[in-house]
Amino acid sequence: MGTITRSFANNITTSGVLLPASLTNNSIANVTAYNASVATGNMVLLSSQTANNSASISFTTGISSTYKEYQFWFFDIKPATDSVQFQFNLSTDSGSNYNVTKTTTTFGADHREDDAYAFLEYGTGSDLAQSTSDQVFSYGGTTLGNGGDENMVGTFSLFNPSSTTYVKHFIIVSQMNSSDNYSHQTFVAGYGNTTSAVNAVIFKMSSGNFDGTILLYGIV
Repeated sequence: MGTITRSFANNITTSGVLLPASLTNNSIANVTAYNASVATGNMVLLSSQTANNSASISFTTGISSTYKEYQFWFFDIKPATDSVQFQFNLSTDSGSNYNVTKTTTTFGADHREDDAYAFLEYGTGSDLAQSTSDQVFSYGGTTLGNGGDENMVGTFSLFNPSSTTYVKHFIIVSQMNSSDNYSHQTFVAGYGNTTSAVNAVIFKMSSGNFDGTILLYGIV
């Protein structure tokens, strides 16, 4: 006990303040609550949908003014058709139409399985400029294969979708094993150019059906 006490005392300043080194994952036991002034944040799972050879997945409920940020998490997205792209669009009428005007930018990093190529580039051809078309999750024509080792994971953050004053910004980060045997990490960002509330999102392939799970979280 004396050794423990001396070790603890060595991490206290002369004014009685604990030094950073005294606080580790194992130094505080049985903490049940934080002080109210400490912002901890929280993710609230709102819904989960699993595609099983599905043409699309639509989230038409749960996106409201309750949260300022919504996140979609993607797991094992795999197309039934070879060499296609995963994509999304937004709706302001609860899913009757998915045609919000969007302006976006994309870039990505690549590394081929045989180590022959590795590069970082701007995704020409994947951007939208005031377009109502679906936005793809990959760049530069990169496509998903339908093999067991050619799936996609990622996150999609949609900010303040219920605002009737501002446009609707979003950020996407995805990772996939592509149909051309590359590891691709893609970054997509942009905005839906509408001041109407966005209340539904659709996900689908550029052609054919797909498998995978998508979770929707509200961010406190």
